[in-house]
Parts: sequence; C-alpha cells; structure tokens
Amino acid sequence: MTRPGVSDKAVGIALIVGAGFMLASMDAVGKYLAGQYAVAQVVWARYSVHSLGVFIWLLAAERDLGFLKTKRPIVQFVRSLLMLSVTGCMYTALVFIPLADGTAVLFFAPVLVTLLAGPFLGEELGGHRVIGVITGFIGVLLIVRPGFETDPYMLLPVVAAGTLAIYLLLTRYISGHDRQRSTLFYTTACGSLALSLVIPWHWQTPTLADAGLMVAMGTLGALGHGSFVVAFARAPASALSPFLYTQILAATLLSVAVFGDPLRVPTLIGIALLIGAGLLIWWWEQQGPASPRA
Repeated sequence: MTRPGVSDKAVGIALIVGAGFMLASMDAVGKYLAGQYAVAQVVWARYSVHSLGVFIWLLAAERDLGFLKTKRPIVQFVRSLLMLSVTGCMYTALVFIPLADGTAVLFFAPVLVTLLAGPFLGEELGGHRVIGVITGFIGVLLIVRPGFETDPYMLLPVVAAGTLAIYLLLTRYISGHDRQRSTLFYTTACGSLALSLVIPWHWQTPTLADAGLMVAMGTLGALGHGSFVVAFARAPASALSPFLYTQILAATLLSVAVFGDPLRVPTLIGIALLIGAGLLIWWWEQQGPASPRA
C-alpha cells in the first residue's frame, strides 16, 4: 500500500485548518443571527443551505442518486436529529455566552467518546484515556465555572457535548454499514426536513443582508464539512487529528475580535486543558504497536 506523500499530508492539514476557520465563522454568523431571529429559523437556514450544497456536490460527483441509499435509515435519522439537537443547543447558548466558551466546551465531546466507547463499542478503556477524560472534565469545569458564576446558558454546551458524543458513537457504528457520502448527506438532510415542518410558526422575513448571511452560514457549513471529507481522504487521521483544534483557536479569535468577548484566565486554562486532553489521548494511542506494513 502506498503511503500518502508529504504533499498529501500538507493538503490534508491545510484543509483541516481551513475547515476549522470556516466552521468557527459559521458559528459566529449563527450567533449574530440567533440574536435577531428565532433559533429554529437560523438552524433551518443553516441546515437547508448545507443540505442543498452537499446534494448538488454529491450528485455532480456521482452522477446518480446512489448516495441516498442507506442500510440503516433509522440510525441515520437518529444521528441527524442528534446533530440537530447539538446545533439548537449551541445556537441558543451563543446568544448569551461567548463563542470561545461554547466552542471549547463542545470539544469535550471527542474526549467523552473515549469513555463511552468502552461500554458501547467494546473498546478497551486504558489508563491514558481515563487521564484524558479527567483532564478534559477539569477543563470544562473551569470554563463553565459551576458554583462561581450562575449562568444556566453555560449548561447548554455541556448538554450539546454529551449529545455530540452519542452522535459520534453512532457515526462510528454507521461507518461499517453505509458509505461515507451517504452519511455526510443524511447528517443535515433529516434535520432540515424536520425543521421545515415547524418553520412556518417561527418564520420572520429576513432583511436582504441577513438572508445573505443565512446563505453564507449554510455554505460555510457545507464547505467546512466537505473539507473534512476530502482531507481525511488525502491524509491519515493520525496526521490530521491534532489540527482539529484549530476551530477552538479560530472561535477564540472571532469571539474577541468580532463580539468583544472577554477572555478570562480560567477560560484560557480550561481551553488549554481540553486541547491537552485530546492531544494526550491522540499521542498515547500513536505509541501502540505499529501496524504491519503493506
């Protein structure tokens, strides 16, 4: 088997970094719009534009509708609703909390997956994973600051992180049954259809500028997730995983530059611990027995 060259890894890393900034920008736009319109309408716009963009891309790439086929329709539907819940919680919270805080807490989800993968997927829970989970949890506590500051909206990203962890577990499960492109399409398609049933009761006609932002938000989401797919096709996950945390950096920069959010010391320490926890788990698992060379 031919190993990816340096150029492939460089392209993959560039795509991951770009995706991090695109998704952080998408959430920044969502934060602004959620302060002007119902969250349901904002999420509907984000999902509908995203789904349409992915549909057009996949149709052009495959020249047929094969990506609509799924062997586990119920699992795909549940996955999509879980992601819808994550987005709804996050955009509701972002109206009241800093973008950096919400994004950082959401990144506890991949760390939490390492804990849940044992009972749900039968994966071994090693000591390094336990240390990583505890470190990440301490980071979340520093950002949420329970008992020191009472802000119920800070709990929504925590709920979103837990929901996202279950979503990621189902994504691991479905990868053994459906094609990646099918899973990519259904991630937002089911949610956008579900929201379309209730959007008439939440609709507020946007200004031309805000309508443009809604389109831009969904486009950024589609491009960001599409970049992930292409990146992981060009380079191994072991080379790309550390760069996923670029989104936290991008969200922190936008939080300060665009919204003027303050950066508290506990928040910065919490962000560092969350990133450190993820990198610890990643690094330790790279030290395992080398796989046989092809």
